[in-house]
Amino acid sequence: MENWERRGEELLEFIDKSPSAFHAAANLEEMLEKREYRRLREEEDWEICPGGRYYVTRNDSSIIAFALPELENALIRGFHIAAAHSDSPSFKIKEKPEVVSEKYVRLNVEKYGGPLVQTWLDRALSAAGRAAYLREGNVMTKLVNIDRDLLVIPNLAIHMAGKEQEYNIQTDLLPLYGEEGGKNAFQDCVAEAAGIEKEALLAWDLFLYVREKGKRIGGNGEYILSPRLDDLQCAFAAMTAMAESDPASYINLCAVFDNEEVGSGTRQGADSTFLEDVLVRIREGLGQTDAWLRQRIAGSLLISADNAHGVHPAHPEKSDPANRPCLNGGIVLKYHGGQKYTTDAVTAAQLKLLCGRAQVPLQTYTNRSDMAGGSTLGNISVRHVSVPSVDIGLPQLAMHSAVETAGAKDTDYAVRLFRVFYEG
Repeated sequence: MENWERRGEELLEFIDKSPSAFHAAANLEEMLEKREYRRLREEEDWEICPGGRYYVTRNDSSIIAFALPELENALIRGFHIAAAHSDSPSFKIKEKPEVVSEKYVRLNVEKYGGPLVQTWLDRALSAAGRAAYLREGNVMTKLVNIDRDLLVIPNLAIHMAGKEQEYNIQTDLLPLYGEEGGKNAFQDCVAEAAGIEKEALLAWDLFLYVREKGKRIGGNGEYILSPRLDDLQCAFAAMTAMAESDPASYINLCAVFDNEEVGSGTRQGADSTFLEDVLVRIREGLGQTDAWLRQRIAGSLLISADNAHGVHPAHPEKSDPANRPCLNGGIVLKYHGGQKYTTDAVTAAQLKLLCGRAQVPLQTYTNRSDMAGGSTLGNISVRHVSVPSVDIGLPQLAMHSAVETAGAKDTDYAVRLFRVFYEG
């Protein structure tokens, strides 16, 4: 098995174990623990030292890891930071979830982010996330994955709907759960999956997820077909490289934020103080001044990694006429004149040099000039930490679909890029 094939299998295993942002953060934590990273807690004092490896979580769904070089503080040149996100578009299950219609029970859901809603229909679905419960007078949390084919959002037959159907979330997209009067209420299902008494269950953050497992496809197995590639592909690649690398003259840091798909404006999102708080506490742990930190930030680099649109084989006219990334074509360097992407001439040059050193191919992406594009977490993060930044991604098709398509080789390209970044 070639290295890119091995990385691809590791990615698919990671995605399969990560049906929600909470599970993704837990699996990244497990990856770090195996590499002897030590957990820190925000509510406790931090003891850090040169050569140390650490991580901290927030809200169970965001995680920041950092590793210090074996250097005197004065010799540390700055920070090498990679950022990705743990969440993907989905549907969030509401309180009082059971809605009876005719003799059916459906679950009351609301849209999370911007899913391509029609791709979620007529598929086996389930629910995952976390539950909050009472134990000995304290509120505790636990991961929940109802690990079976549980739900479906059935389409309306074409004879009734007509050729062009529009979907109303409240009426058309509630998943079918069971029959009216059935023995197992949804709350029973959640409590059983969490391994707690139903009476102890207080609340939940649960999301629908597609039960289909990721797989390699194509004439030579050159593509990946999987849920949640945006952005678990980049999160996996960045944290894998972080765990496998030893810092030289920079403090290495990898941040995986939640809630990018809904604007990042939460205490665990990129628009929070999470990254800034960690940098300040590193500075305090090293006994350094605020001036020391600001000087190092000025000499640092943030790589914001969020997947990019590949040119579509059926709709090439939707892409810019010159900047047209393809699957398996390597890292995508993203530009935007309105600064939805943070790339500028200097950070683009640095990224190009890193790709050259890593010996990985590089592509470029811009929107068509007459089309609006999405945004990501790079320009949000630098509102709080004014660090030079560049936006990249891995090319994919059908972004925000329930199941997306990417290049099987591109994950390995990303790991190699991040390793050079972290070891340089």
